[in-house]
Amino acid sequence: MTLLVATTNPDKLREIWPLVANLPIALRTLADVGPLPEPDETGATFWENARVKAFAYARATGLTVVAEDSGLEIAGLDGEPGVHSARFLGAHVPYPARFAEINRRLDPLPRAARRARFVTALAAVSGSRVLFETETWIDGEIAPAPAGYRGFGYDPIFFYAPLHKTTAELTLDEKSAVSHRARAFRDFARWLCHAQLS
Repeated sequence: MTLLVATTNPDKLREIWPLVANLPIALRTLADVGPLPEPDETGATFWENARVKAFAYARATGLTVVAEDSGLEIAGLDGEPGVHSARFLGAHVPYPARFAEINRRLDPLPRAARRARFVTALAAVSGSRVLFETETWIDGEIAPAPAGYRGFGYDPIFFYAPLHKTTAELTLDEKSAVSHRARAFRDFARWLCHAQLS
């Protein structure tokens, strides 16, 4: 089987690749299949957006596709930015400005408002069929100031209490052990190995 991993984001690929590279399949990314129109992520949930992407790229390529949608949900912001995480305040607003605005909104609120979680929904599809889906998350809280230079997106303000670090301070091995995206792809890899062997 040829499997298309539906991303060109180098930071995501750095996290994903070690989890799927040893599977008994031929792996491709969007960079390998030429320029394709990016589907509009119009879903109200991570589940819906993962399916939108997976089905769009499956139709465009004829390949089996695994796609994910991820984001940050903050308790004190009623779950925002949620599915709009990549476009919070505007698609081209730099992350430091987003961090500052999030903390501006949270500062007057009790500490419980800082509870947050990173969520990943993953869908694998072939043609018009959903083959596998999973949703995973990691619980944490919003740090009062960014810390760390690893990771990407909201990692510098996501404090993970068990390791006493933001996810931008974790090594790749540490992050792979606990992150929402890594857990989703491990779930997928286990399913795929079983499916291939069945």
